[in-house]
Amino acid sequence: MDWKAVFEQALPYKKFLKQYADPQKDLTRWKAVYEEVVLTEEQQSLLGQFVRMMKVLCLTGAWCGDCVSQCPIFQRFSEATDCKIDLRFIDRDAHPNVAEELGICAGKRVPILVFLTEDYHECARYGDRTLSRYRQMAAELGGAACSTGITTAGQLATVTQEWLDEFERVQHMLRTSARLRQMHGD
Repeated sequence: MDWKAVFEQALPYKKFLKQYADPQKDLTRWKAVYEEVVLTEEQQSLLGQFVRMMKVLCLTGAWCGDCVSQCPIFQRFSEATDCKIDLRFIDRDAHPNVAEELGICAGKRVPILVFLTEDYHECARYGDRTLSRYRQMAAELGGAACSTGITTAGQLATVTQEWLDEFERVQHMLRTSARLRQMHGD
């Protein structure tokens, strides 16, 4: 997959929502979750210490409950860095080739993040839900097949931390990469 070409087609958060979110149904939910996402001082400090630029591509759908409950978290992370997270969103249904490439469990799941180096080399993929979310879903088996994305404040804080752990892992990967260290002279 030519991640540079895909990334260049993807949109920043607000532009993605403007293009793909239904103003009556979707946009209200996205805004509500965005306002609920609060990063702790420790989380903000950690994000502020990121050294390497990471490009993060999010395969998503504005209609998806899991995307509604997680994508605003990614946007908050991006805003908390000094331009070290270049975050873009790409619609699953508008880009079936990307959805096919990022399939999980033989399905077109969202959200899926692809973490890229500043020069578009893939270094990680993560999604569609975090461990705590899957634990909750497993405990509630017998319900609807598709998640509504509705989470409590406590769940949102846990999911936020789990996603931050993955962003931090990739940042350490980028920071310790021999190739990138040579490129940056550090």
